[in-house]
Amino acid sequence: MKDYRSLKHSKWYCKYHVVWIPKYRKKVIYGQLRKELGSILHELARQRECVIEEGHLMPDHVHMLISIPPKYSVSQVIGFIKGKSTIQVARQFFGKQRNFAGDKLWARGYFASTVGLDENVVRAYIRHQETEDRRYEQMGLFK
Repeated sequence: MKDYRSLKHSKWYCKYHVVWIPKYRKKVIYGQLRKELGSILHELARQRECVIEEGHLMPDHVHMLISIPPKYSVSQVIGFIKGKSTIQVARQFFGKQRNFAGDKLWARGYFASTVGLDENVVRAYIRHQETEDRRYEQMGLFK
C-alpha cells in the first residue's frame, strides 16, 4: 500500500524525480561542499513541508526523489531550494553575509518527472547513478 500523506482536507501521494545542474555544469559538488549540501537540501525541503526520499549528489548534477504536497507547485519548491541553498553555500563556504546579488551556484532550469508505479525503478536509478556514469564513461559515451 502506498504511503499516503494528509493535509487538513486531502490525502495525497505526489512524488517527483528532479535533476538540476550547477551553473555552466561546473564540477563544483565535491569535498566539504558535497558533505554539507545534502543536509542543506534536506532542511530546505522540510521548510516547505517536503521530504527528500532519495538523493544523490554527483560532481556536476543533483538527483532527488522528492515528495511535494499538492498545495505547492514543483517550480515553487525547486526554486526555493535552489535559491536558498545558493545563499547558504555563499555564507558557509565563501564567507559572505549579505549582498548575494550575482551569486549563482545553479543553472536556471531543472528536470522534473512524476513518479507513480515506477518509484522503485527511480530509487534504484538514483542510488546507482555514480556507477552507471562510470560505466558509460568507460564505454566512451560520456566525455
